[in-house]
Amino acid sequence: MELDRLKNKEPLDNFELLANQVVEGFITGIHQSPFHGFSVEFAEHRLYNKGESIRHIDWKLYAKTEKLYVKRYDEETNLRCHIIIDNSASMHYPNLSNSSLEELNKIGFSAVAAASLMNLLKKQRDAVGLSIYSDSYEYYAPEKGNDRHHRRLLNALEKLLHSPTKHQTDTYSYLHQIAENIHRRSLIFLFTDMWQANTQETALFEALRHLKYNKHEVVLFHTYDAETEFYFDFENTPKRFEDIETGEHINLYADSIQTSYQEAVENYFNELRLKCMQYQIDYVPVAIKQGFYAVLSSYLLKRKQLHKA
Repeated sequence: MELDRLKNKEPLDNFELLANQVVEGFITGIHQSPFHGFSVEFAEHRLYNKGESIRHIDWKLYAKTEKLYVKRYDEETNLRCHIIIDNSASMHYPNLSNSSLEELNKIGFSAVAAASLMNLLKKQRDAVGLSIYSDSYEYYAPEKGNDRHHRRLLNALEKLLHSPTKHQTDTYSYLHQIAENIHRRSLIFLFTDMWQANTQETALFEALRHLKYNKHEVVLFHTYDAETEFYFDFENTPKRFEDIETGEHINLYADSIQTSYQEAVENYFNELRLKCMQYQIDYVPVAIKQGFYAVLSSYLLKRKQLHKA
């Protein structure tokens, strides 16, 4: 079984295959979820609408399913999606090998999640683009839907797994640049841990609001390691805590600040959630050790909402 192979720490030696397995495992559970009936199997078809021409009905498929489906062509792509990934030094925490699904740091999780999203997008014949940034605009590819483009994006994502960086985050500047590159109405997915060396809340949300320009829909996947970054669960021995991006450090016992730290981080998460609601941005906190369900289900929910609009 594919799910058993994933649970057994299968090495990430085939990135595309891994993304396929993640999606297959997710789809297996769809029938027990709110997405029961979501059409993944018939990605190259759409339901026949009463009154339209029967010219493109797939009669062979009708014989198998007793439902009328019309063949979908490339120009009928439903959505344009753009995935944005923060590749700053803090996203490479914890210091893990990215050698299996159970040993992913934040950037590894984001890369696999993005590749899995791309797999679903491809199944639905949706066009996808990709932007990667840190303290520079590292990678940009516009939204397309062909196989060559898909492989190019997979290669860019796979490189993130094996390329540690010490770059700081310049989210404000590059989200503005990325927004300028996305001209047609799109669904935008942003993966970031929301840790900034210089936190300027107003500037950050001005940049996020810019992503909403041209009626884009934005989903913010706030990635974090729950055990250490949220609960501050460390052994109560003297430790040196260092900011990955600035190099600033402090020596202390974890227990001495654990309660106040948790309160501060929880308040920060709540502020982000409220601010995103204000700007009509979907805020999805994603603990990286809890799997990919929150990411993939968010895509399906958003897709359903957009089709009803």
